[in-house]
Amino acid sequence: MTQSKTKICQNCKAKFTIEPEDFEFYKKIDVPEPTFCPDCRMQRRFAFQNETNLYKRKCDFSKKKTFSVFSPEAPIKIYDQEIWWSDKWDPLKYGHDYDFNKSFLKQIKKLSREVPWASRMSSGLVNSDYSMQASFLKNCYLLFFAGHSENCAYGNGIDRSNNCYDNHHLRRSELCYEGFMLNNCYKTFFSSHCTDCQEIYFCKDCINCSNCFGCANLRHKKYHIFNKSYAKEEYFKKLEEFNTGSYKSIQELNNKTKQLHLKFPVKYMHGRKNVNVFGEYIDNSKNVKDSYLVKKGENLRYCHLIWDITQDCYDYYCWGEKASLIYEGVLLGNGLNQLSFCFNCWPNCRDMEYCLSCHSSSNLFACVGLRHKQYCILNKQYTKEQYEELVPKIKEHMNKMPYVDKNGRVYKYGEFFPVELSPFAYNETIANEYFPLTKQQAIDQGYTWHDKPKSEYKPTIKAKNLPDSIKDVDNSILKEVIQCSSDDCAGSGVFRLIPTELKFYKKMNFSLPRLCPDCRHRERIKQRNPMKLWERQCMNKGCNTTFQTTYAPDRKEIIYCEACYNKEIG
Repeated sequence: MTQSKTKICQNCKAKFTIEPEDFEFYKKIDVPEPTFCPDCRMQRRFAFQNETNLYKRKCDFSKKKTFSVFSPEAPIKIYDQEIWWSDKWDPLKYGHDYDFNKSFLKQIKKLSREVPWASRMSSGLVNSDYSMQASFLKNCYLLFFAGHSENCAYGNGIDRSNNCYDNHHLRRSELCYEGFMLNNCYKTFFSSHCTDCQEIYFCKDCINCSNCFGCANLRHKKYHIFNKSYAKEEYFKKLEEFNTGSYKSIQELNNKTKQLHLKFPVKYMHGRKNVNVFGEYIDNSKNVKDSYLVKKGENLRYCHLIWDITQDCYDYYCWGEKASLIYEGVLLGNGLNQLSFCFNCWPNCRDMEYCLSCHSSSNLFACVGLRHKQYCILNKQYTKEQYEELVPKIKEHMNKMPYVDKNGRVYKYGEFFPVELSPFAYNETIANEYFPLTKQQAIDQGYTWHDKPKSEYKPTIKAKNLPDSIKDVDNSILKEVIQCSSDDCAGSGVFRLIPTELKFYKKMNFSLPRLCPDCRHRERIKQRNPMKLWERQCMNKGCNTTFQTTYAPDRKEIIYCEACYNKEIG
């Protein structure tokens, strides 16, 4: 068996180790070992994924304005998605012969600037135009990575939910507000990591609980306040003391419950029904290492946001759904097999490398925007025999004439696309959420930066001047342009309320928000643990169990191993 090997990342210069099982995977898919460390590979992939920025720009086919995931300044052509999926154009007409006098990546970059991209990924939207990478939504607003939901707004990762506002990763839930990682919940507010709960406020890590306030680590409980049990009548009488209709009161309650929750232990990782798993937010998986947000995965490493029977993959961000042998990929899913160095390719694709936005295809190399095609290189059609003869020659040429970026990073065969090929600016992507950089830092590292234009709307009221109580708010607030209260606003600096949103606040007795939707999202994801593991020991007295955890050593939480945690919560 191949021994472990220590290398120096050509990007950050840090040491990283390639383990024997890593070499086995690389051999299985016939790729060389990486020259970037896992974190730098992750950051590079994440710079290809815009999840929450939606624009209007002209379709380069019809010249009409359309909603787009790409900003008007993005250096690519776009077609409205209905046109893009139609037979009104032919991506093969952009085909090129391979030029052995030019580097491979320069040629694929040129092709990616010539072939139009679909304006966004969405389908089945009813009165939900202001949503992206979404399907089957009705009466929804500013939802991203969402599906099969109705009457929801301001959320990311929303699935099969109704009448919910300001949530992150919400599934099969109704009438929820300011939630994080909720599953099958009803009337769950200001809470995180809860499952099968009803009518709870400011709770954390509760399962099958109802009528609880400010609680943590409860299982199958009712009528608890700050983890203390009350009789039913006493509970509701006590509940009247908490005024969620007041903004000041909500801030105080939020701060109080956060401090209270620190007194209760947390399990070293969020996950259930796993075998040999190291990472965070992983369920029903086996042999998964250094991964994050995985459901039903097997034999995965460095994978993130992957679900539904996905196996034998490395360095893979987003989707899965019966995918296998994926390496260095972004936004790939639904019946895929053996895709390397690809972005936005689905469904039922196989045996593809260095492809961008190709669908229902196989045996493609360095193609952009193809559908139902096979044996193509740079969008030019070949016979099976010609294709199989030319691809090895191109790979050899990639090593003899590698692409070198302005920072001196060398891209031979086996590396994902350099950041210069991303159609997004760094601060438009999730890379800036997990690896935050200043504008100058991003530019120095070879990324581009998108300066958000100032809003055409001037504020008519400052957030700090909004009524404290929702009872003092009437429909006239819908006419106001509110100035975000953040000194470092992540959005345009102003926002407005939509009618359904105000109706929700009134019905649930919640005060108005003071932050714009972008800043609320930024605050919400602070609850998300980092994609980094530390070696730590269980903090329960007398237990010597060690584990890898996403809770850094300087965190204030009390970290338990799984056995001690389960014993603690009963």
